[in-house]
Amino acid sequence: MRALVTGAAGFVGSNLALELSRQGHQVVALDDFSVGNFENLQEFSGGVVGADIADASSWRSRVGRIDAVFHQAALTDTTITDQLKMMRVNVEAFRDLLEWAAKSGVKKVVYASSAGVYGDGSVPMKESAPKKPLNVYAFSKSIMENVAAAFSKTRPKIELVGLRYFNVFGPRERFKGKFSSMIWQLSQQMKAGKRPRIFEHGEQYRDHIYVKDVVRANIMASAKRVRGVYNVCTGKKTTFNEIIKYLNSALGQSLEPDYFKNPYSFYQNETLGDPGAAVRDFKFSAKYSVEEGIRDYFGGQISVRA
Repeated sequence: MRALVTGAAGFVGSNLALELSRQGHQVVALDDFSVGNFENLQEFSGGVVGADIADASSWRSRVGRIDAVFHQAALTDTTITDQLKMMRVNVEAFRDLLEWAAKSGVKKVVYASSAGVYGDGSVPMKESAPKKPLNVYAFSKSIMENVAAAFSKTRPKIELVGLRYFNVFGPRERFKGKFSSMIWQLSQQMKAGKRPRIFEHGEQYRDHIYVKDVVRANIMASAKRVRGVYNVCTGKKTTFNEIIKYLNSALGQSLEPDYFKNPYSFYQNETLGDPGAAVRDFKFSAKYSVEEGIRDYFGGQISVRA
């Protein structure tokens, strides 16, 4: 397979490009390096196209023949208030990408969506639930799904799969800065010898999923004849107290949480996905528990379930 990975210098994109390359696929990495960093691709042996995904004229003639596209490029900063910028980069660039893919004979496009489309919906969150995005980033992902659904009706030869990522953590996320996972941010406090700060009383929970599983989900979805939108999650809740417990174990520390009052009235106390559709349609289920992912991330390789 000859694959194009957009956003390839970013967190998920770099992990995906490296794994595809390791598996023997030809990979073209596309990134404008506005957020991604070259250090994420230091082990990459494929070609890199430096270009803005939103400017198709700057890259479409340089990527060559492509069998499958893994679209990870996006503005992911949920604090951005420039709605037009968010829509141009996330939605309009996606629309142009799909048009190019159809004209170029691409057989499959797997694109990153987000559990943010569920907003503060009830758990477990299922693909059939109403979408209630609470910020323009989540809204842009919701509209990307609408664009893909409409495109599929008029271009049935190309298979489009959207993956709603839940709370992803793992190697190569550090360049996301303040938008890196809670697991990464707490680990940095603890490595500095500080008590990890979380909202009281630490029983809020998330569906955290290890990036190696997210990469597997992308590759498995590309290999099966499936279309539509799927959750990429573990289907299991992990509290912030449990995260600190796992980090203490992986880092060899015994730091107690530093609880403080949550100042946000709109804070989402729980996220939990239903993984059933991905299990049924392309046999994906997470191999790593959160504890195993943290140990692999900070404490070296481990054996996981086959």
